[in-house]
Amino acid sequence: AWGDWANYTASPLRAFEKELGAQAPLGFWDPLGLSSDGDLYSFKRRRSVELKHGRICMLATMGYITPEVAGKFPGYLSPSNKLLFSDIPNGLAAISKVPLAGWIQIFGYCAYCEISAGYDADVNKRTPGDMGWNPPIFSGNDPETKTRRLNAELANGRLAMMAIIGMFFQDGLTGSAWGDWANYTASPLRAFENELGVQAPVGFWDPAGFTADGSVENFKRRRQTELKHGRISMLATMGYITPEITGKFPGYLSPSAGLKFADVPNGLAAISKVPAAGWGQILAYMAFCEVSQDQSPGTPAAAGDFGFKVLTASDPAEKTKKLSAELANGRLAMMAIIGMFFQDGLTGSAWGDWAN
Repeated sequence: AWGDWANYTASPLRAFEKELGAQAPLGFWDPLGLSSDGDLYSFKRRRSVELKHGRICMLATMGYITPEVAGKFPGYLSPSNKLLFSDIPNGLAAISKVPLAGWIQIFGYCAYCEISAGYDADVNKRTPGDMGWNPPIFSGNDPETKTRRLNAELANGRLAMMAIIGMFFQDGLTGSAWGDWANYTASPLRAFENELGVQAPVGFWDPAGFTADGSVENFKRRRQTELKHGRISMLATMGYITPEITGKFPGYLSPSAGLKFADVPNGLAAISKVPAAGWGQILAYMAFCEVSQDQSPGTPAAAGDFGFKVLTASDPAEKTKKLSAELANGRLAMMAIIGMFFQDGLTGSAWGDWAN
């Protein structure tokens, strides 16, 4: 499970792990397994496509940024249409302003680049991405410097592909590639952006789009569940840590079963030691917490208030800060306890030595 990669000599990925683009910290990274068949032609063709897309995206990213920083050319972009450079807005809005002749020129130049270099010739005859034009930055006699620069081109192209998609998305929402979120007034997320848990640095973060429907009822139900899971995970995390630091209670956990507190190991191994009566008590207490409170929508318990006033204050701002801290700590604890389970399962301890 933690064997040395060097021992797996039969992997077809060995053919590509020394290629350009296999860089720290990920090395050769192919999570979709596109190169798992070991087909060299397919790898080179995908590398060629990656380079072309990266170059286009680097140009597109600079096309977004440059007019904002340096301004636009003076005069006419299209004298026949009386279209000034200054008439072209930045970003996606420019698409509707480009005249037909402009689109023909753009596609004509793309076709020229492909045809003049020979379609697929960089894959079949040269190296992927080599279109027969060697800019000064990539030329030179020092192989190490050239390799470093070609790796930088790949890395910058990958970054630019992510950047331009982000710019498109933000432009579409706010009207500018770095537009103010306040401009996107139509978002259903506006209903939740001032709720507890919206904290720096990510603000309102919902990458899976659970709140995209704008349903307040669904949001509150998920928040109720999040609070419960967070509280249980905080207790579980402390249950892992506390016995390691302070030790265990003296005496018997179950006199009838002859089970001492000291007999119960930490972590996952404790599951097999808890007697049936212990599990009955645990489940009964959980049921009591659930059943003893009215948790229907609109009640205090539905918002996580079970009448146990620990995180409270007479100052509303201080109370909000404490409740936000509970949410943040609960989220951290959910991640922490999963990590502890994983490491415990692998090594026998929540902070066990990986060598085990």
